[in-house]
Amino acid sequence: MSSAPPSRPGTSPGRRMSLAGVLRLRRPSEIWFKPALSSVAAVAPPNLLLLALGRLDLAMYTMAGSLCALYAHNRPYAARARALAWVVLGMLGGVAVALVTASLTRNAVVLVTVGALLAAVQKALCDATRIGPPGNVVLTFISSAALFVPHTLGQIPAHLALGAAAGTWAWLVCMAPVLVRPHGPERRATAQALNAAAAYAETVHAETADAGPHGTGGAQAVARAAGYAAVQNAWQTLLSLPATGARATTRHALERLVVRAEVALAAPADTDPEPLRAWARALRGTGRVPRTDDGPAVTDELLGVDAELAARPAPLWQRLGPLAPVAVRTALGCALAGYASLALGVGRPYWALVTAAALYQANLTLTWSRAVQRVVGNLAGVLLFAAIAPLAHLGQAPLVLLCLALNFGAEALITRNYWLGSVCVTPMALLITEFAGYQEPGSLITERVVDTLVGALVGFLAAVAVTDRGAGNRVERALRAADRAREHTARVLAEPDPAPGALEAARRSLAAALTDLRATVDGAAGEWWGRALPQERVVLAEQSGHRTLAAAVRRRAARRDRDTGTRAEDVRP
Repeated sequence: MSSAPPSRPGTSPGRRMSLAGVLRLRRPSEIWFKPALSSVAAVAPPNLLLLALGRLDLAMYTMAGSLCALYAHNRPYAARARALAWVVLGMLGGVAVALVTASLTRNAVVLVTVGALLAAVQKALCDATRIGPPGNVVLTFISSAALFVPHTLGQIPAHLALGAAAGTWAWLVCMAPVLVRPHGPERRATAQALNAAAAYAETVHAETADAGPHGTGGAQAVARAAGYAAVQNAWQTLLSLPATGARATTRHALERLVVRAEVALAAPADTDPEPLRAWARALRGTGRVPRTDDGPAVTDELLGVDAELAARPAPLWQRLGPLAPVAVRTALGCALAGYASLALGVGRPYWALVTAAALYQANLTLTWSRAVQRVVGNLAGVLLFAAIAPLAHLGQAPLVLLCLALNFGAEALITRNYWLGSVCVTPMALLITEFAGYQEPGSLITERVVDTLVGALVGFLAAVAVTDRGAGNRVERALRAADRAREHTARVLAEPDPAPGALEAARRSLAAALTDLRATVDGAAGEWWGRALPQERVVLAEQSGHRTLAAAVRRRAARRDRDTGTRAEDVRP
C-alpha cells in the first residue's frame, strides 16, 4: 500500500526523500475492521485445530491458505470470488515451487536465488493483475519461508492439501458478507468518490473566501488529486460488475452518482458539497441507492461506459511486458539482500529477502518512505516481541492466541501507517517460527534486526539502480492515442452519412484506446519515475471518451431503428 502521495514535478530529490510525514499517522481506513476480522476468522480455526491435534508444526502450510483472506476486500463480490481463487492458486503455486526446491537442495545460495526469482514473478503478477494490498509481500513471505524448511518430495502433496483446505476456508470467510450486504464494495467506492469531490468543493470555497477568486492553490491541488483518484477507483470498481442482470441495475444507479462526483470536480465553485455528502451517507447502509435526475451529460457518459465494457482488456502477457524493469529490480534486490544476509552468517536470509521485496512502491519517493517505515516498524516490533516472548513461552495455547491478536492488530493498524502495522507483523512472524519448537529470543531478535537493515539498504539501492524511465512516456502515448481515437470518432459522427462500418470501427477503436489507457496508467503506477502520474488528465480523457462513445452508440441505435423501419415498409402490401 502506498503511504504517501506521489511527489510533484520539479521537487528536488532531497526534498522528496525527506523524513517529514513518513511516520505520520493517517485516519484509519473506513473498512479497517473487515480485513482484520477476516484474517482472524480465516487463521483461527486451522491453527486451533492443529493445536488440538498437537501438530502446530504444520501451521505454516495452513497459514499459506489462511492469509489469502487479506486480499480483494475492495472488490465487488463477483470479482472478489475470482480474484481470491487466483490468489489461493498463486499462493499454492509459489509454495509448491519452494517445497520442491527445498526437497532437492539445501544449498543456501540456490535457495535465495529461487526465492528472489519467485519474488520477482509474484511482484510482476500482482502488479499486472492489480490485485491490490497486500500485494506480493504475503506471497513472498510464505514461499520464501517454505524454502528454508527441510522437506522430502513425499511430504509435499499433504502439505499442499493443508494449504488448499485453509485457502478454501479463507475464500468462504471473505465471501460471507455477500449474504448481508451484497453491494457493499461498490457502494463504498462510490461513497468515497462523492466524499472526495465534496472535500474538493469545500476546499475551493474556503480558499476562494480567504484569498480571492483564485485561492491559494496548494490545498486545492491536493484535494483535486485525491478527488480524481477516488473517482477513478470508483469507475474501476463499477466496471468490474456485470453489464446485465439484477446487479447491473444497482451498478447504473451508482454510476450516476460517480458522474455527479465528476461534475463536482469539474465545477467545484458551483457545487454544493452537502448533497454529495448526503448521497455518500445514504450509501453506507443497505437501503435504496439514491436517485439523481439524469441530465443529457450523465446519460451520455453512462451509455459510453456500457460501450467500453464491451471492449476486452489487454491480455495478461501484454500487461506483463512493461513490468519487466520492476521484476528485474525485485529479483536483483531480493537476491543481493539474501546473499548479504548469508555473508553475515544470518540463519534466516529470507527475512532480508522479504524486506527488500516489500519496499518497491510507485516511485522512488514512496520506496524510500517504505524503507524508513519498514525499518522503524520492525525495530519497534522486535521490542514488542521481547516483551511478550515470556508469555508466549508459557505454552502453545498462549502462543496461538498471541499470534491471533497480533494478526488482528496488524491489519487494523496498517492503514494508519505501514510502520504501525509492522509493529504487530514483526513479533507475529517471530512467534510463528516457534510453532515448530522453542527458539531463543535473543538470537531471533538479532537476526531480525540484521536482516531488516540489510534488506532495506540493499533493496533501496536496487530501486535506485534499476529504473524504468519509459513508464511516463507510455502513459503520454496512451493519452495521445485516446485523444486521437476520440477526435476521429467525433469526426465520423460529424459526417451526415458515414461509410458503412466506419462508425462502428471508430467506436471499437476508441473503446480499445480507453481500455489501454487505463491498463497503461495502472501498470505505470508500479514504477518510479520523475513525474507524478497525470491522474486528472486520465480521468478527463476517460470522461470525454465515454461521452463520445455514447454519441456513437446513439447514432448506431438510430441507424438500426431507421433500417428496421425501412425493411418493414418494404414488406408491406
